[in-house]
Amino acid sequence: MKRMLFNATQQEELRVAIVDGQKLIDIDIETSGREQRKSNIYKGVITRIEPSLEACFVNYGEERHGFLPFKEVARTYFKEGVDVRTATIREALREGQEIVVQVEKEERGNKGAALTSFISLAGRYLVLMPNNPRGGGVSRRVEGEDRQELRETMDKLDLPSGMSVIARTAGIGRNVDELQWDLNYLMQLWRAIEGAGQSASGAFLIYQESSLVI
Repeated sequence: MKRMLFNATQQEELRVAIVDGQKLIDIDIETSGREQRKSNIYKGVITRIEPSLEACFVNYGEERHGFLPFKEVARTYFKEGVDVRTATIREALREGQEIVVQVEKEERGNKGAALTSFISLAGRYLVLMPNNPRGGGVSRRVEGEDRQELRETMDKLDLPSGMSVIARTAGIGRNVDELQWDLNYLMQLWRAIEGAGQSASGAFLIYQESSLVI
């Protein structure tokens, strides 16, 4: 049985853990005294390509540059004319290239934040992945008949090609109109993020995810 556990015994720290029986599935720690950047979306600039690491470093407007693995780069950022199936990171990308990224993991110690260009936008019932057509499905926390019903409802959604969605647990029991409303909101948000990213050059914060800390 999966459970979500909250630990707020420390005034400045909130811990949220997801457990399945005695197994830890996920944990998130947020500190009110330190700015949280996880899930924030930035316009970034590739500053260094490291072929040996199959990754590049990205200036996204913070003091320490972020780490972007090649496998986390959407093909839409590849240089024109390269073979997307065989291209190396040096062949596909260039230093100075601008790229929209999302923080996957916070900075830790002397390591910069882990970044991805595959954006995820969380709504009330759905998570939209606007540039990742291979994602999508139903949250692993949804099981049994609820999972099948949610899949059938999602099949009726009007979703543009090239995008995918994941149904959250809050989507259980919701009809197609409610899910479509949430999807339309997330697509509108993505268009605004795209527009903001194209409005200026350089590295800057585009979208700030709401924090767990209240």
